[in-house]
Formats: sequence, structure tokens, C-alpha cells
Amino acid sequence: MDTIREINMIRQDLKIDILPAISDYMTVRNFKDEMVSDDIINSILEAGRAAPSAKNRQAWRFVFITDEIVRKRLESAAYGQEHIGSAPVIMALGTTNVDYRMPNGQLSYPIDLSFAAAFMILQAQNAGLGSCVVTTYDEAEVKEILTVPYSMRIPMLIAMGYPENEDEAPVCNRKSLSSIISKNHW
Repeated sequence: MDTIREINMIRQDLKIDILPAISDYMTVRNFKDEMVSDDIINSILEAGRAAPSAKNRQAWRFVFITDEIVRKRLESAAYGQEHIGSAPVIMALGTTNVDYRMPNGQLSYPIDLSFAAAFMILQAQNAGLGSCVVTTYDEAEVKEILTVPYSMRIPMLIAMGYPENEDEAPVCNRKSLSSIISKNHW
């Protein structure tokens, strides 16, 4: 009994408060021309894999793009957004089940992929990278570039890389907590 209590106390001491990392997050659109190591990319992919999903179905596929020619093609598919082509890594988040609805009637894949994206951008930030979630692009063109099967969806891309200006102050235009919460009713 005491051993379990001691183990739990050690675990509690090792826990890290991630709220500062969440509060410090800012979208980055200017990246250094510096490649990201495979170890860092794998840690980001692992973070996405570890994210929760509806009924633990994990109906997702993550395609990471480092090839400059493919990134430039994706930039074109994203209506010329330069940060897509200049990011050393682009993560394309896709679903392998576009039809599954949860019992509340909502499609699961937008929610599942949002969890995965959040975990990925936090891991990227932890590794010293900046990121930008991108949803403005021609999905059909992105699917063609990445040879995604017709029945699948790619609802978001994440551009990642080392920030060009690491000292840039975050823009913090967040509503106050009191303006967005209620207790026990709307």
C-alpha cells in the first residue's frame, strides 16, 4: 500500500504543467530554411497517433511532406499561401472513414483530427518548431498531389518549421475566460 502511494507521489512530482505551452502558442507563417530531423517529425507523428478519437477508432492517416517540389505544389493548391511552400514540413491530416457519426449525430473525423492536430502542434512547439494550421486550399488538388484515395478526406494541413523570428511577441487576442464560460447552464 505504501509503495503504491509513493509511486503515485513520484508521478505527481514528475507531471509538467502544459498550460504555459498552450498559452504561449502562436501561429507561425515565416519559417527558416532549415530541415527538421526525422526524430522530431516522428515525435510529432507519435503525438498525433496518441490523440483520442471517437470509440478509439483512430480512423486517420497522417502524411508528412518534406519534398520541396511537393510542398510547392501544395502551396499552389493552397491558393499561393507562401508559408505552405516555405515550411520544411507539412502534415496532411486525413480520415479513413468519412461517414462515421457519433451517437450525438456529429461526424467524428473533424473532431478526431482536431485532437490529433492539437497534440501535434503542441509537440512541435515543444521541439522548438512553429506551426500553422491551414484549411484554405483546394482539397481535390491536394488529394491528387498526395495520391489520396477518392473516398478519403484531407480536412487540414499543418505547416511546420523553425520560426524565422523566434523573438516575435505572440499576438494574444483571446477573449477573457469570464466571457466564454457558464456554470450549470448556458
